[in-house]
Amino acid sequence: MSARRPRAVRALVLALVFGAAAAPVAAQVAPRADEVARYTGLHAAAHAGDVTRIERLIAGGAAVNARDSHGRTPLHVATFARQGGAVRALVRGGADLNALEADRYDAVTIAAVADDEETLRTLLALGASARNVTSRYDGTALIAAAHLGHDGVVRQLIAAGAPLDHVNNLHWTALIEAIVLGQGGPRHVATVRALVAAGANTQLADRQGRTPLALARERGYAGMVDLLAAAGAR
Repeated sequence: MSARRPRAVRALVLALVFGAAAAPVAAQVAPRADEVARYTGLHAAAHAGDVTRIERLIAGGAAVNARDSHGRTPLHVATFARQGGAVRALVRGGADLNALEADRYDAVTIAAVADDEETLRTLLALGASARNVTSRYDGTALIAAAHLGHDGVVRQLIAAGAPLDHVNNLHWTALIEAIVLGQGGPRHVATVRALVAAGANTQLADRQGRTPLALARERGYAGMVDLLAAAGAR
């Protein structure tokens, strides 16, 4: 079974159980191989991580924020490809760090979903915002990372000032997503721990009025229940 299939199966199960909107990060679309094969100019250089070519093209007047057919700039492409050197070269050349592609993802959220701590660290150091509202779900990179249990990413985003209690259009916070879309395993528990330690509001409830503690109890996630109860959650 491919590495991608378990996540795809899980997204399908979540959609069946909670409704199609329950797997918000599934809307993120990396460039397909056939798209990459058609890339030219900065998009091709960004995907390949060819810093010298990026610098030459920008010096020659290439549009650093040009869009491909899915609205991706070269910076989005470099982020998807984990090309940190290309990211730095593009930003030096004037790339918009907070640009949104067609599905309304910025580079920070792309790195967060990919669990790519190195590229995320680079983006944040260059001035990218952890506060952007992204995706068709009006979420944030922090919500996406919490959903997936990317605890290291969550800690980086918290340190960068990500809004802890942003409520997306599903009426879920990062804390709620770590519970209802997580698996109750170590990384999701670590995510809840990081959010609670940072001061996330443990009383914000979902549309049905269920608090994070109630949601964790419903699912039998003992580690999360203990953390939330110790923090005074009700």
